[in-house]
Amino acid sequence: MAETSTDSASGSAGIDLSQFYEVFFEEAGENLERMEQLLMKLDVGAPDDEELNAIFRCAHSIKGGAATFGFSDVAELTHQMETLLDKLRRHELTLTTPMVDVLLASGDALKSLLGRHQGAGGEPLDTTELLFNIRAMVAGEAAVAAPQSAATATPRAVATPLTAEPVAAPVAAPAAALPEGARALELVVGPLSDPKLADNIVDLFQEITDLGSIEALDGGKAEDGVRRFKVVTKSAESELLDLFTFHVSREQVKFSPLAATAGEAVSAAPQPGAKDPGYGFFEDAPGAPELPAPVAARPAAGEPAAPVAKAVPKADRQPAAAATLESSTIRVSVEKVDQLINLVGELVITQAMLAQNSRNLDPVLYQQLIAGLTDLDRNTRDLQESVMGIRMIPMSTVFNRFPRMLRDLASKLGKKVELVTLGEATELDKGLIEKITDPLTHLVRNSCDHGIEMPEDRLAKGKPEVGIITLSASHQGGSIVIEVRDDGRGLSREKLLKKATERGLDVHEGMTDSEVWNLIFAPGFSTAEQITDVSGRGVGMDVVKKNITALGGTVDIDSAEGYGMRVSVRLPLTLAIMDGMSVGVGEEVYILPLSSVVESFQVREDMIKTIGSTGRVVEVRDNYMPVIELERVFQVPRFDWDRTSAIMVVVEAEGGRVALLVDELLGQQQVVVKNLEANYRKVSDVSGATIMGDGRVALILDVGSLVRQSRH
Repeated sequence: MAETSTDSASGSAGIDLSQFYEVFFEEAGENLERMEQLLMKLDVGAPDDEELNAIFRCAHSIKGGAATFGFSDVAELTHQMETLLDKLRRHELTLTTPMVDVLLASGDALKSLLGRHQGAGGEPLDTTELLFNIRAMVAGEAAVAAPQSAATATPRAVATPLTAEPVAAPVAAPAAALPEGARALELVVGPLSDPKLADNIVDLFQEITDLGSIEALDGGKAEDGVRRFKVVTKSAESELLDLFTFHVSREQVKFSPLAATAGEAVSAAPQPGAKDPGYGFFEDAPGAPELPAPVAARPAAGEPAAPVAKAVPKADRQPAAAATLESSTIRVSVEKVDQLINLVGELVITQAMLAQNSRNLDPVLYQQLIAGLTDLDRNTRDLQESVMGIRMIPMSTVFNRFPRMLRDLASKLGKKVELVTLGEATELDKGLIEKITDPLTHLVRNSCDHGIEMPEDRLAKGKPEVGIITLSASHQGGSIVIEVRDDGRGLSREKLLKKATERGLDVHEGMTDSEVWNLIFAPGFSTAEQITDVSGRGVGMDVVKKNITALGGTVDIDSAEGYGMRVSVRLPLTLAIMDGMSVGVGEEVYILPLSSVVESFQVREDMIKTIGSTGRVVEVRDNYMPVIELERVFQVPRFDWDRTSAIMVVVEAEGGRVALLVDELLGQQQVVVKNLEANYRKVSDVSGATIMGDGRVALILDVGSLVRQSRH
């Protein structure tokens, strides 16, 4: 039956469902992420009904799409999750921590199953134990390990029917009156414009002998164009719906358990107002694509199929705001956005060339042209900011993955940890978001493992037994600052110096606290007393700093022993376009990231002091800072021998400042960053290049590298 329906659907509609796979997988991923966030927020003692409804809707949407595309393993698991969630939101069961655990584990299993359907490969996942535990919880029993006998184990090679185990048996006729495995349903069709359509359905139903029996409940007379029938069948409602929707629209077909009459026995009376979630994807499931009728696997012989859900109450439907959001967004591939950004970058360069060439024009003779170029400059900048905004993603996409990770890690370590997030709406470029996730994950794990103490130790120190880890993000100038703070034990200066001495590192007691804290970034450095599967191997913090530095960012550590530790990560907002200050040295032009520039001033020769044979420093407001001559660093040829560099630009990076000696300040402008390493090769002290308005290539200086060079 299912195969026949599939062929008919594809033949009549001519639609290849595989073209919708990508949309389904994206929506399923979003629903799984949303479901995990909501589960993490749930108060087990007093769960919020709206949150339970929202979690139910997420599972409901995934099941609908999975059944539509024939992913029966995904639909089976989400169906059982729906059953448990439905009982929870109707207060037939009391929420417990094991229930949250099994729902979270089910979400992980769904990610794995969906990954395999996407072609990720890997070993088939056996969800038998999960299904067993969910069913046990639905029945009010404690979750236990699922029996693995041949009779109960679910082989993954065979697709399990979607209706593996209905939750609440519908009101039915006595067992003697129905064939084994069959049940009685009420079928409502209409309102119909042509009453003959209902007769066509009856004729078609009777032609297929294995569907069961059908009889009219309304004496063959339509009331307001609506017909009602009694259907006795072993088939799933999905198969029946496939059959009927070739004659009438899907919205005109409704199934419900057949109401008991005086002469019928009740096998399992439902609770007042209760309803079985059943196959809710026949209704207007949020996020379900408008596709041909879903096709489900036929139930095994003698196995009852779950009834289709009744109309969802208004309180359970997705809020109108969410529906509006769905219709006001569009999915665009990242490649297209990157291509658009590249084109806008070229437009910025062209506009800069036109602006530079127009400076020599007579403003009286070419008034209209100059006015047009001014408008072009303004519009180009607005267009550039708008296009860059498309790639900007809120930090919440990164922060949202940590509550679950911390919950599992704290449980494993026997600690009590609360995560506080601030500034989730702060936006960062998508390319940076993807690359900063791993370093942040390691910093959060370190705070939980090394920073937060055991509950009994915290109580002994007069602290609350629940440790707090704070993740915050904020904009500061042209950068974003992400902080990971904890109120744990902090870093021990004595312990770090002792460990560094044992490893043969060049350390001494006169080192500043900042220098001592930075020891943890040394390769292979670890203060853990014993190696665990969480940490202790000394792998990670050096990689964290390396990855952040590669993104043009910096890492700073502040700590107070016994009170906690703070790690600050500073990153540019985007790697595509930046605000820069152009400086001239000889005939060359260099770009300094504007976020790194502190100040500039004219300098006299007597202000510069020589230290040793080569080192030079300049005094700025009672502070001495190293002087770096860009002319010497880049070996710039000079043809005006009488001219000397008389301007200093103070730049800051990685907690240090240096004064750069340059010939002139050319101005401030937005520059399009081009990857020099990909187009040429890696150049020391240079992070990239850009094309100036006159067509020349200017190098963008790596301020962090210059600061590190001054320290040596």
